[in-house]
Amino acid sequence: MHVVMLAYPRMTQLDLTGPFEILARCPELTLHLAWKTADPVADASGLRILPTTAFADCPQADILFVPGGPGQLALMEDEETLAFLRRQAAGARQVTSVCTGSLVLAAAGLLEGYRATCHWLSLEQLAYFGAVPVAERVVVDRDRMTGAGVTSGIDFALELVARMFGEARARAVQLGLEYDPAPPFHAGSPAKAPAETVATVREYARGFQEQRDSVARRAAAALRL
Repeated sequence: MHVVMLAYPRMTQLDLTGPFEILARCPELTLHLAWKTADPVADASGLRILPTTAFADCPQADILFVPGGPGQLALMEDEETLAFLRRQAAGARQVTSVCTGSLVLAAAGLLEGYRATCHWLSLEQLAYFGAVPVAERVVVDRDRMTGAGVTSGIDFALELVARMFGEARARAVQLGLEYDPAPPFHAGSPAKAPAETVATVREYARGFQEQRDSVARRAAAALRL
């Protein structure tokens, strides 16, 4: 089976590399990192990643995957990328994302009427596109599977492996990776973090989130034209 994973400038690399590490351990899957060209792309922190296929040469996905990150804003109004996702989704068995990658799927018109999740700061923006926002770490609705913010990509990918190959396989992959989270602080979600921590993160992200909201509203309006 072919897994087509979008790799684009200013993505959050862990959104991509977390699921990649898990899915790469399934020999039944062939993973492709797709972008407009095969030139390296730099993630939001400058890490350079090399796509393995250009859009024009990309095989049909059985599983289509979109990571999130700051570069998602540009993709929501990038018709070349949105058209690629629509074409791939039409023949895919599963259409998936992590973090704000779900907003890119939504901008392509691929989440209308579906329950979906996103990074907690942007979750409600899914409603602009007719999706149903769900504040859960992994959300499955028919042939759509979405993960919440960044690190949830690991949980998302394990869930995907379990659905494709069974829980025993997913458990073995989890153990092979020694994925046994024990964070030093209970601050990994707005429901668990202290109120002052949530306020600090909201304030830090406020300007960018206002921009993201504006782009999301504009992209949603463009779908209705």
